[in-house]
Amino acid sequence: MGDILTALLAVVLGPLATFGFYILLNFLVNLFPTRVGNVLRPYVFIGPVLVLIGAMLVYPTLQTVMFAFMNADSSEWVGFQNFTKLFADPNFGSTLFNNVLWVAVVPAVTVILGIAIATLTDRLGAFRERVFKSIIFMPMAISFIAASSIWRLNYQWDAGDTQIGMLNAIVKAFGGTPISWMQTETFSLNSLLIMVVVIWSNAGFSMTLLSAAIKAVPEETVEAASIDGANAWQSFFRVVLPQIRVTAVSVFITVLISTMKIFDVIWGMTGGNFHTNVLGVDFFLEYFVYNNTGKASAVVVLLMLAIIPIMIYQIRTYRKQEELR
Repeated sequence: MGDILTALLAVVLGPLATFGFYILLNFLVNLFPTRVGNVLRPYVFIGPVLVLIGAMLVYPTLQTVMFAFMNADSSEWVGFQNFTKLFADPNFGSTLFNNVLWVAVVPAVTVILGIAIATLTDRLGAFRERVFKSIIFMPMAISFIAASSIWRLNYQWDAGDTQIGMLNAIVKAFGGTPISWMQTETFSLNSLLIMVVVIWSNAGFSMTLLSAAIKAVPEETVEAASIDGANAWQSFFRVVLPQIRVTAVSVFITVLISTMKIFDVIWGMTGGNFHTNVLGVDFFLEYFVYNNTGKASAVVVLLMLAIIPIMIYQIRTYRKQEELR
């Protein structure tokens, strides 16, 4: 009860305290002459945000980069030694491969699935469309840890005859032999099965944005294609898809960034064992288990170097999208 009460107080009192703080700032600004107050007001209102960004984001980022070139307890400089150790570790190659596999599969499948669901549900009628979209969007409401717990039960393997895992129950019903799915490393099958959890969770997000983009496509362009003799597939791929390209790319990049730093699903399903380890899990192990701040920071720096170019591209994509509006 104590934890629940604390959470409720944070949810209620947090916004109220923030609102009161800004009312106080506005009151203090109003004490100045009107001309001075008009100049100060934007800086006063954005100032606390900039301070929080600097304290919670910029400073820790710079500190992490610095720690990446220091030893395990951050007491002396070691240069590129942490990066050398990472790439010399035979298991790190498997970790990088898994990250590449996640990046290659999850964003693309999520976008394709989102487009397919958005297109199909748009033809169901208003009521059924809302019902189906609500159901598909529902997994977004739960955390990845909760989702991994649900799917871990689906993949459950038991040594006895009774199989409580849905997947193994289906395999057994068709006369097959139950498999320990999370320990099956052949063709990275266990990693692919974990990806299903993330795709399932993100499909609703992808569907919502892409559905809005599809609805925004002018009907005149589709009708013109139909008059010119285009069938439904040609109209979609040559008329609709090019017009929702910017939104599709934005969804792809957003999912890509979250996929590159994935941690909680893998930790909840396998703990990074059985060759499912990725950079996010590697950082957690190095920092919290092995107490090696230098090596953990080096993993984070590698992640940042991979993500920053993608974020720059995403910002440019958003700007192009705003220009089109």
